[in-house]
Amino acid sequence: MESMENANAEGHYKLLTLAIVIGIVGVFLRFAGDANTGFMFTSISNIILIIGILIALKCVFSIMK
Repeated sequence: MESMENANAEGHYKLLTLAIVIGIVGVFLRFAGDANTGFMFTSISNIILIIGILIALKCVFSIMK
């Protein structure tokens, strides 16, 4: 029963929500900056997206643990 309580912990879902928001910001910046900006803006948006992905994966694997 302990693993079930760990999987349902509220902290996991708060972290997952934060990761999703960070990922959405990264995707939005990626599409917003495609038209007129250069390589630097695209790189920053990709880094933000990767950070969101890494946080989400960390959270999912901690839930599965």
